[in-house]
Amino acid sequence: MEKMFKTPSEITEGFVEYGKNKTNSSILKLLLLAILAGAFIAFAAEGSNTAIHTITSVGLGKALAGALFATGLMMVVITGAELFTGNTLIVVSCMEKESRWLKMLRNWTIVYIGNFIGSMLVVLFILYSGQFDFSSGLLGGFTIKVAAYKTGLTFPKAFFMGILCNWLVCMAVWMANAAKDITGKLLAIFFPIWLFITSGFEHCVANMYYIPAGILAKANPTWVAQAATLGVTPEKLAHLNWGTFVVNNLIPVTLGNIVGGSIFVGLIYWLSFMYKKKSTTVLDVDHLVQKKFDSAYVKSK
Repeated sequence: MEKMFKTPSEITEGFVEYGKNKTNSSILKLLLLAILAGAFIAFAAEGSNTAIHTITSVGLGKALAGALFATGLMMVVITGAELFTGNTLIVVSCMEKESRWLKMLRNWTIVYIGNFIGSMLVVLFILYSGQFDFSSGLLGGFTIKVAAYKTGLTFPKAFFMGILCNWLVCMAVWMANAAKDITGKLLAIFFPIWLFITSGFEHCVANMYYIPAGILAKANPTWVAQAATLGVTPEKLAHLNWGTFVVNNLIPVTLGNIVGGSIFVGLIYWLSFMYKKKSTTVLDVDHLVQKKFDSAYVKSK
């Protein structure tokens, strides 16, 4: 009977080809698939906010949000969309010298831009759909509250929560690649993503929805009034803008996501299963050469 999963070593080997394929994709393909991924994650973000905006228990709200948010990465992985945070695992292919570092940076740049476009499309569609009017505008107020919190983070907090987030996100992608059937992939994705959202960690692509949605929602007095009932002070509201979105959140979270995915998942598994294998191979060859040399020396005697 065929086994329905890959071993850790096989997963690592698979990510060599994974990175190679992604770095060799055309700009148009990468951009289109990245727009889809950005939209998928934005759908997960807006759906999570909608589900929990009336829940007063923070822990319960985050747990429910996490259960829903996993749908976003499921759509990305199953449909082959391009997500920046998952693509930090291209480092495995680069370490094996099957992909070039510059091509990895090319992929990251195009995918990052595409993810932002996809996220903003959903932001605009949600804004004009009237969804923020749910619960007498409370959803709009909650959206502002979430965005204000995220832009109020210090650089170190945002950076380290970015590391923790993408460590789990890339573990979800990594484990999904172990499964050979869709059910296995979905289960592998669900639990790490549920854990990351419940823990309140920071994901740069998700924040491309959360924060712009909050910034644009500031233009509606009803939503601003509802945000005030949720504890958003005038100072916090004033601090919520495009500048703080980029400087206080997007930059540190993106850097943290890169570290979390490329180092704590990609590099560590490469060192564990590929580097050791290569080193062993070199040692075996050296041992074989030494045996032949010793044999030739004995014969000469």
